[in-house]
Amino acid sequence: MGRLQGKAAIITGGASGIGMAAAQMFAAEGAAVAIADLDQQQASDAAARIQEAGGRAIGIAVDVMDEESLADLVNASVQEFGRLDVMCNHVGGSNPRKDLDVLRLDLEEFDRTMQLNVRSALLGCRLALPHLIDVGGGSIINTASVGGLAGDYMQVAYGTAKAAVIRMTQYVATQYGAQKVRCNAVAPGAVMTPALQNNLSAEAIDKIRSHNALPFIGEPEDIAAAMLFLASDESRYITGQTLVVDGGMTSHHAIAEDRRIQPD
Repeated sequence: MGRLQGKAAIITGGASGIGMAAAQMFAAEGAAVAIADLDQQQASDAAARIQEAGGRAIGIAVDVMDEESLADLVNASVQEFGRLDVMCNHVGGSNPRKDLDVLRLDLEEFDRTMQLNVRSALLGCRLALPHLIDVGGGSIINTASVGGLAGDYMQVAYGTAKAAVIRMTQYVATQYGAQKVRCNAVAPGAVMTPALQNNLSAEAIDKIRSHNALPFIGEPEDIAAAMLFLASDESRYITGQTLVVDGGMTSHHAIAEDRRIQPD
């Protein structure tokens, strides 16, 4: 308890899945949390659950692709809590039915994906930085993906966007480290979120599991725990890094699964 005591955090996409798990962990460790979501009711409901558990939270509607909406989020959070110490730019994704291979990719979806993942994270950093500097430093956490670390047969827009988020994270870390602002990324692998379960069949999920080094697919809390570490002072000497949390999916050569030796 108390790893974030006295700190205030914003989590975009905080009303469900990984974002909600992070919001609950942050609040349990003493942080005041602004939960931002496109749906005001979902944001308010998520904040209410934290309040019922004894934490401090508010729910705020935000459209991360709109600069004014993001500015309103940051201003409302700082007004409510009096400070900002942690900014989690968590919203992202793409439409897998349009985000295909290079020849079949919907170019409008490519532009939308870049705006949703890269531009929104850049704006989140840009709007949070003055407040983080004002309190003597803080932590920015950008959600990337293992999709930004290697190629795949589909979702070229998503992978390209997440690669950009990883590189942008290093730029922010380099440019504002002197003001004690840390900026890191978390790159999840497959996680048992509603999005994963809604978009993939049970067979496809089992196939992903077979390529993990660990014999299971992670839960939202596994990623949230990494975000909590990066938000806390325990990671005070870590910046510009991408923490891969993927059950070992990227720990081995692609051929490794075909060469697996089954136990007797």
